[in-house]
Amino acid sequence: MKKLAINIDPRMEGKFKAYPPQIKKKMEFLRKLILEKAEEIESITDLEETLKWGEPSYLVKKGSTIRMDWKTKSPDHYAMYFKCTSKLVETFRAVYGDLFKYEKNRAILFGLNDEIPTNELKECIGMALQYHLLKDKPLLGK
Repeated sequence: MKKLAINIDPRMEGKFKAYPPQIKKKMEFLRKLILEKAEEIESITDLEETLKWGEPSYLVKKGSTIRMDWKTKSPDHYAMYFKCTSKLVETFRAVYGDLFKYEKNRAILFGLNDEIPTNELKECIGMALQYHLLKDKPLLGK
C-alpha cells in the first residue's frame, strides 16, 4: 500500500486553532475527507497542505486546488471551494443535483447543521484531485 507524503505549511496549525470550536471540528472533518481520498487514489503520492488567500488549500500534481473555509461575514455556513474556471462544480451539479448547495461555479456550501453526504463529497474531492487527468472526459470521467 502506498504512503501519501503530506507537506504541511506551518501556518496551517494557527489557521485551524483560530476557528471557533464548532467550526474547527467541521473544517477538520473536511480535511480528513480530502486526505482520505488522496490516500485512496493510487497515482497521488504527494499532497501539499497550505494557505491560499488565507484559506486551507490542498494541492496535488495533475489536480485542481481545493480550498475550504468559514468566514465571520457568513457565519451560518462553511464551504469547499474549487477553481471557478474548471468544470468541477458544473459536473457536481449534473451528477448530484440538489444533494449539495452550490455557490455559482466555485463552491459547495454546507450549513452548520447539515448532514454531509460523505461518499458523494469524497467523489467530488476525487474529481478535483484528478482534474487534469479527467477534464476532457464526459462529466469528468464520472
